[in-house]
Amino acid sequence: MTPHVAAPDPQAGAAVKAADRAHVFHSWSAQGLIDPLAVAGAEGSYFWDYDGNRYLDFTSGLVYTNIGYQHPKVVAAIQEQAGKLTTFAPAFAIDVRSEAARLIAERTPGDLDKIFFTNGGAEAVENAVRMARLHTGRTKVLSAYRSYHGATSTAINLTGDPRRWPSDTASAGVVHFWAPFLYRSPFYSTTEAEESARALQHLEDTIAFEGPATVAAIILETVPGTAGIMTPPPGYLAGVREICDKYGIVFILDEVMAGFGRTGKWFAADHYDIVPDLMTFAKGVNSGYVPLGGVAINAEIAATFDKRAYPGGLTYSGHPLACAAAVATIQVMEDEKVVQHAAHLGENVLGPGLRELAERHPSVGDVRGMGVFWALELVKNRETREPLVPYNAAGEAAAPMAAVGAAAKKNGLWPFINMNRTHAVPACNASEAEVKEGLAALDAALSVADEYTA
Repeated sequence: MTPHVAAPDPQAGAAVKAADRAHVFHSWSAQGLIDPLAVAGAEGSYFWDYDGNRYLDFTSGLVYTNIGYQHPKVVAAIQEQAGKLTTFAPAFAIDVRSEAARLIAERTPGDLDKIFFTNGGAEAVENAVRMARLHTGRTKVLSAYRSYHGATSTAINLTGDPRRWPSDTASAGVVHFWAPFLYRSPFYSTTEAEESARALQHLEDTIAFEGPATVAAIILETVPGTAGIMTPPPGYLAGVREICDKYGIVFILDEVMAGFGRTGKWFAADHYDIVPDLMTFAKGVNSGYVPLGGVAINAEIAATFDKRAYPGGLTYSGHPLACAAAVATIQVMEDEKVVQHAAHLGENVLGPGLRELAERHPSVGDVRGMGVFWALELVKNRETREPLVPYNAAGEAAAPMAAVGAAAKKNGLWPFINMNRTHAVPACNASEAEVKEGLAALDAALSVADEYTA
């Protein structure tokens, strides 16, 4: 799709920017140090500003526009629903809410057939943990370092990256452990098999010392997203499933970012033949067009609340406009074979293209991913694997990665930059030509990264 870009209107852009700076408080930012781009429009895989600059979005928004921007069938579904029933309280049975739940349940693995709707991923995690604690009567939840689960109270404590630090109360019943990551193995492993076995032993040891009877749940991103797209080694998730079964622990998979086609399957769990007890989702469920998330619940946990009220809910749970967007998005993904296309891009275009870039650029230490969910780990030295910038670098220390990002934007690519990585996460329905365009822009940006290598 070649998007229509409106004629430049710098004056309108300046007005948007001025209003933003006067009144909008931005997340994860020092308000006086940011300069948000004023966006004039978006379509498909592209967006553009008021100066007429067009960018190929290799971030999919925040890894959620899985079918791109402004898909006409989803826009039409939202408009149609708005004309029929814009909103209704969650205690009632509404046709579009029921249909969205049915379509999601059909695609989740195993018996995850009950859907509790939320407004987004963090609320989904909050409620999944609450369900696990009530179901087991236990309080502790184990989560991995190098993870992100959201910014609400429990979710941010579960998170295993620096965004947790300012809000970490150390009293939320959370225990962190090391998940497998062979490239930077905390277990001194040399093979995936070693990394999987040692990570599982570490997890079971952690449970033993915490007290198995105190642990309600283990939560993992099936494939960690913002923390680095570290695909788990063979056998690891199956091993976690066995450990949970052994100790009566609820296994929660967080598929907020990895779900709905992102990895080339409906859910990343499908790659590993794993059925969790609870699964959280959001983002790609309706390509982010209207806020929606949820928890998919297995039969056993759902039965806990057959005669006992579940003490949780949200005013906009299963909002009709959001559910209409989900129904239309899932139908588009089926009709246009979007999940299969994402798998094709990963296997035949994006994955091979990124590995080819790694062969040419000494700044690329590792390439990993699947589907349209990839990361390039940038390093100063391939032998020592020293990151191109320090962990959680800011300001001048982060300048090399800032230079990489600026080079990408100069070449018309909006990149996903986090710490010493750039992620390649285009829309699941991006064309081969668009992905190749993005790879060419990345090629130029990596030449800048190469200048900082030793």
